[in-house]
Amino acid sequence: MDRRSFLFGTGTLLLSQLLAAGCNSQERAKLRVQLLKGSLPNQVLQKFRTKMQQTAHLEFASVEQVGSLFGRLQSWQQNSQKPTEEDWRSRLPLPSWLKPQNPNPANLVTLGDYWLAAAIRQNLIQPLDPAQLSQWSQLPNRWQELVRRNQAGQFDTKGDVWAAPYRWGYTVIAYNRDKFKPLDWKPQDWGDLWREELRDRISLPNHPREVIGLTLKYLGSSYNTENLDRVPDLIAQLSRLHQQVKLYSSDTYLQPLILGDTWLAVGWSNEILPVMQRYRQIAAVIPQSGTSLWADLWVNPTQANSDRALEYQWIDFCWQPQIARQILLLGRTNSPIPLQIEPDNIQAELRPLLVPNEHILDKSEFLRPLTSDAIQQYQALWQGMREKS
Repeated sequence: MDRRSFLFGTGTLLLSQLLAAGCNSQERAKLRVQLLKGSLPNQVLQKFRTKMQQTAHLEFASVEQVGSLFGRLQSWQQNSQKPTEEDWRSRLPLPSWLKPQNPNPANLVTLGDYWLAAAIRQNLIQPLDPAQLSQWSQLPNRWQELVRRNQAGQFDTKGDVWAAPYRWGYTVIAYNRDKFKPLDWKPQDWGDLWREELRDRISLPNHPREVIGLTLKYLGSSYNTENLDRVPDLIAQLSRLHQQVKLYSSDTYLQPLILGDTWLAVGWSNEILPVMQRYRQIAAVIPQSGTSLWADLWVNPTQANSDRALEYQWIDFCWQPQIARQILLLGRTNSPIPLQIEPDNIQAELRPLLVPNEHILDKSEFLRPLTSDAIQQYQALWQGMREKS
């Protein structure tokens, strides 16, 4: 064999190996998941990686805010509608895995239930097939009803399944134990927010549905009341509550509570539970008359191009009882899958927030989409309340 023949032969061999490697990588299914930072324990992600390492290529990316994830859904849809300039490399006779690729949307994305209606109306996501989810039947009715919606994003028991919940929690009352010791009482329900001792001592979310909603609950109405004009004393009670407030914040309310600048804060259990573990002076309670619920969901972007079977595997994995247990015990947040947990496995101070009280849960509500007229009422009432000195 002469030198030229040898070089040609080895070059052909190397190229064939390279093409074979490309084909093998192409054969592995891909799953790209963008999830809310901290919404799942690392142990859960690692366990799924170990399970799928021989059959799938997995990419998990965490994002700080749910709003950013919603923005990405919008961006992917907008990009899909723009004509792309043809790249000169796309005309070359190369295998598909060597051709330039446009950025693809993730296969699954975390979305809060509050954003679900907008995502449906804007055609940002596509329905899931519950028949492909082996654990679907294990979900209690409240979780199935949460994600069954019509094309307008409204709750509909005959609608499509638009998402899969994987964790949930409450809007709760957090308080500084040290500040309440001289008062000789502890917060138990929404009505405590109106006590004179707490004037200029509390923080509330910068969120009209939450603040007006808790006031409605205090008055015996629903968080999802459509016609606010029919609720007696609502404006007067909101005015009184406003006088109690030191600050409105949805993201910087915990530090003032820790430092004692505020004595009580209304916030979300997933944010407050880690603070309770770190700062012993912080406690929390779920209001006895019921509260608002929230859930984080898996949604499938409209433009996602993937093997749906792998997406369903991931959702089912999150719903397996042993994984749901890890989400609760390690992630300090609730799973929609019913679990039998020994109370001793949970820190005593955290149990009320992690072991559901069915009596309170039955009186609690998700924030449902409102009609445009109702939204205007809420916004007008919120603005009018905040403008008062």
